[in-house]
Amino acid sequence: MYNVLVVDDEPLICKGLCSLLASSGLAISQLFTAHNCYEAMDYLRMEDIDLLITDIQMGEMSGIQLMHQAKMIKPWLPAIVISAHETFQYAQLAIRLGAKDYLIKPLNGEQFLDAVRNVLLGVNKAVPPQDETLAGFREQFRLEQPTPERTALLHRLLAEPASAAETAERLQARFGTELSGPYYAVFRVRLGAASELLQYAALNVAMELLDREWRPVAFYDGDDAVAVIVQWSDARYEENGTNKIDQLDMLGRSLHANIAKYLRVPCVVGISQILRGAAFLGELGAQAAKAVRWNEEHRELGVFYYGDFSWARYAQGQEPSEEEMAARNNLIVAKAKAYIDEHYAQKGLTLHEVAQKNHVSPNYLSYLFKKNTGHNLWEYVIKLRMEESRRLILHTDLRRYEIAERVGYESPEHFSKIFKKVYGVSPTELKK
Repeated sequence: MYNVLVVDDEPLICKGLCSLLASSGLAISQLFTAHNCYEAMDYLRMEDIDLLITDIQMGEMSGIQLMHQAKMIKPWLPAIVISAHETFQYAQLAIRLGAKDYLIKPLNGEQFLDAVRNVLLGVNKAVPPQDETLAGFREQFRLEQPTPERTALLHRLLAEPASAAETAERLQARFGTELSGPYYAVFRVRLGAASELLQYAALNVAMELLDREWRPVAFYDGDDAVAVIVQWSDARYEENGTNKIDQLDMLGRSLHANIAKYLRVPCVVGISQILRGAAFLGELGAQAAKAVRWNEEHRELGVFYYGDFSWARYAQGQEPSEEEMAARNNLIVAKAKAYIDEHYAQKGLTLHEVAQKNHVSPNYLSYLFKKNTGHNLWEYVIKLRMEESRRLILHTDLRRYEIAERVGYESPEHFSKIFKKVYGVSPTELKK
């Protein structure tokens, strides 16, 4: 059974789509509706959503921005976009963020249900045993087995920065491998088991996931790992509204989730920073390899961004003590809590905003916050909002819509739903 979230600022459209879905015969357990993106984000954080269906144009926050935030919360979440705008730019952005379909209003009911059905079929379909999965990879994908010569050249690209330009030209001439950047980042995926077939399968998953959008170049990196170089053109890198650390975090978590799901093998993903120029590929490769090392300190975490950790002591040949690392982590959490304490009533507060203030990735901040406090970051935000709203209900004469506004909710109805979920009674019932 599946949970579906429908987001549109026109209530009649939400109602119509939900009616279609409810009578479709699809295995839908719960249907959630939101009339703006802020409400939708609450559902994404609090409920186990299997499919997001969203409009594009919706007031202060667009459907594209919602999809980006959804990817930060659940990188594997599929989405279907519905829009009144048959604009290539919107469709391109939606597909880049993983939209499975882009439908134009007015919707054809049968076409809409076909799109939903096709997406849900792939959400939690049974994954065959690992041996069967791997056996089918060579038939399923057309990616050629990497040649030793190409792999050696790519290793040289990372190991010999001085000859990077010459090596890139040879790769292009001999194998059609384009490395034009000019911005690069490197992912290193260490697999939980070593075999050439497993590496080949992981390489295919990475190429399928990143596709042409990131111009990925993937290759074997030792006996138990694969490395992936992703690239940005000047225009892509300068796009507004796209935080690069968020993008890396999203891609790393997607790689980790898909390899774990489809290959049924544990893995660790190390992510480098982004640098301009092929001459820095060696440094980026080393960063990604170092990031993987942090799995030794944090076994329960599988994705590591190089910029989250302090490497100064390592550069001097000194490993920081457990006490030093704990103190740094405690400081990150304390700063995050202080920021939330001050801004919890801000409408549209996001995890990546809090992470940016701490200069760490959203993934690492979420992990540290849960580890240190026992609850996730958004649970803490809701706790503060609900405690303040309860105080206002009991000790002031403010109306429901005024209280909702004061604690960060645009819709009084949505505020009431969250309040009842937390306290078991509605604001009105509590007041009485």
